[in-house]
Amino acid sequence: MKDFTHLADLAAERLGGVVLATNDEFFAPKENLIKETRPIFIEGKFTDRGKWMDGWETRRRRTPGYDWCIIRLGLPGILRGVLADTSFFRGNYPDHFSLDACDLGNKPYKEEAKRLKNETTEWTEVLPQTPLKGDSQNLFPISHDARFTHVRVKIYPDGGVARLRLYGEVVPDTKRLEPGGIDLIAVENGGIVLTSSDQFFGQPRNLLMPYKAKNMGDGWETKRRRGPGHDWVILQLGLPGKIHKIEVNTAHFKGNYPDSCSLEVCHTSSAQPDAFLAAPHVWREVLPQTKLKANRRHVFSKLNDVGTATHARFNIYPDGGVSRLRLVGRVSRDKQRLQGSQRLNQLSKTEAHKALLDCCGSSMWAAQMVARMPFADVAYILDTADKLWATLSEAEWRQAFRHHPAIGAKRAQKAQSATAKRWSKGEQAVANSAAPQIQAALARANQEYQSKFGYVFLICATGKTSEEILASLRQRLLNDPAEELRIAAEEQRKITRIRLEKLLAS
Repeated sequence: MKDFTHLADLAAERLGGVVLATNDEFFAPKENLIKETRPIFIEGKFTDRGKWMDGWETRRRRTPGYDWCIIRLGLPGILRGVLADTSFFRGNYPDHFSLDACDLGNKPYKEEAKRLKNETTEWTEVLPQTPLKGDSQNLFPISHDARFTHVRVKIYPDGGVARLRLYGEVVPDTKRLEPGGIDLIAVENGGIVLTSSDQFFGQPRNLLMPYKAKNMGDGWETKRRRGPGHDWVILQLGLPGKIHKIEVNTAHFKGNYPDSCSLEVCHTSSAQPDAFLAAPHVWREVLPQTKLKANRRHVFSKLNDVGTATHARFNIYPDGGVSRLRLVGRVSRDKQRLQGSQRLNQLSKTEAHKALLDCCGSSMWAAQMVARMPFADVAYILDTADKLWATLSEAEWRQAFRHHPAIGAKRAQKAQSATAKRWSKGEQAVANSAAPQIQAALARANQEYQSKFGYVFLICATGKTSEEILASLRQRLLNDPAEELRIAAEEQRKITRIRLEKLLAS
């Protein structure tokens, strides 16, 4: 099982996670599930309802069914694994549990309770009913690449769970990022730890947390090094960018802070730790080895200009502890291509369907695209779009055609969004700016075309003059209906591809 516990706990209370609702919490409250501290057991402590337990515990169920609670993730993202901690629950732990998740979009708090209770809210099973062990750390990977904002945990039939940790990768809302500069490695911006040399006393993921370190245990600390070398951690930036300021905070580390540190970066599409350790990557030095002080926030702004980075290697010499690391910079100008798939993946299914309809008016095509989310990269999105379009029926093709206005017209047969109208206007700019006699000829030919074939004349006009468009229209009027439908479908495919690229770069 691949280790996922180095990732952030998206449900953590310290990251804004909240347990919203449950059907039962008779013996112990639901809020205990996401408490930061480890569960404890106090011998002989009772409440007026029974034994005091440090977890969420429901009463004994006497009817069929299961108990449940709903958690709002502190940071929306992709779930990679779950820890169901049943510490101290021995004769009262659930026999099984399962996880469902949903995505309420980038504004999950608006009418949240109503939407969660709505039967139309689409819950996705991310972990099927799975057996649990009592008084144990139950770890299970999650194989689902969609972005989620809420999780529903079910226990069968009843019982108690001490803690629930939902490890994953944050998918930030890139529209809300500060344009002047952000912490490119912050967990809330999608930064993650890939691997490290050592994490004996403290997890390296603590380096990326947004709040101030509470104590020495809330940072990254390695064991005492007795041989040559130094310790390091490799990080994946949430967004590719150019670093212009580094903050290294050794708060709470007084007799065990590193003597010095350095930072290197690289630009690569690889996200596998083994690739960084085995392949001959060229790491570029941003910050040379620099002295550190105890219990101090260090700010370094005199850095080497090495361009855009996607990954960073933070080195400490020879060992020790650091509480927080900030890599402040501006998101790269080429982020649109690098982050295009993420832009689409982070949308809710409703939002994605609406956005995709702007690219192609076939509701079936848009639904099938949404069903294949999330996408690995832009190339895969474009390839999938082409393949799905080719499998649609003629009726679906015609439905998409109706979302285009005729040449010279402002309105399509079907209503368009503001975005689709803007794109249509741009696509028709050449024809609309043509000489009056050309425009009149295009309008007459298009009327004849629509009368013959039953839909508007479609052409991917990129790079074509108005005279070339008119010539193509007159030539295609000679085609038989079956041949012309195939040609029109191919033109729609080209238009869809161009619009998709605009969507992913917006």
